Amino acid sequence: MTARVGVITFPGTLDDVDAARAVRLAGAEAVPLWHADADLKSVDAVVVPGGFSYGDYLRAGAIAKFAPVMGEVVRAAEQGMPVLGICNGFQVLCESGLLPGALTRNVGLHFVCRDIWLEVASNSSAWTSRYEQGADLLIPLKSGEGRYVASDKVLDELEGEGRVVFRYRENPNGSQRNIAGISSADGRVVGLMPHPEHATEALTGPSDDGLGLFYSALDGVLSA
Repeated sequence: MTARVGVITFPGTLDDVDAARAVRLAGAEAVPLWHADADLKSVDAVVVPGGFSYGDYLRAGAIAKFAPVMGEVVRAAEQGMPVLGICNGFQVLCESGLLPGALTRNVGLHFVCRDIWLEVASNSSAWTSRYEQGADLLIPLKSGEGRYVASDKVLDELEGEGRVVFRYRENPNGSQRNIAGISSADGRVVGLMPHPEHATEALTGPSDDGLGLFYSALDGVLSA
């Protein structure tokens, strides 16, 4: 069996090609999903990639949540399908209500573009099971609205339920509690600001540390 992983393209998406390549490197079939089609094409998992969906007009991710494909993603996620949101995809998942909190302008209002070290804070999600707890990953980050914020109640819940999946070793954007990525309550939906799809081969990225996210999801899909 070959798993099928959908990769969504919105107007303004930049990283769908790299996300699809990461899916193929992990051994799955990458299935293109178009924002205007309410059809997930019988995929086993979905990646909402980075970029600037709809030009980030109004607010990052705020328009993309109304795309027909996102209605289907929300329904599938509620039924347990693994969903990964990367950078703008993380923003879209928060706007869609699949993940709590919001991504706001970086401290200092600077666009941050550099390789950063992440800690794997939880390996119990569908997208982190291949990693050792506490492992260090070198992953590119490129965002201007990457500062994760939430109420103290939500932050405490995320901490208490083990739903903080990635933390910055050195906080580049002012994210509360150094949060770089979180999961849904069931661990099936994960969003993170850094770009694991840009860290799949040492030849073309800073490392191949990002490939573990895609292997993790495929482990779960193939064992189901």
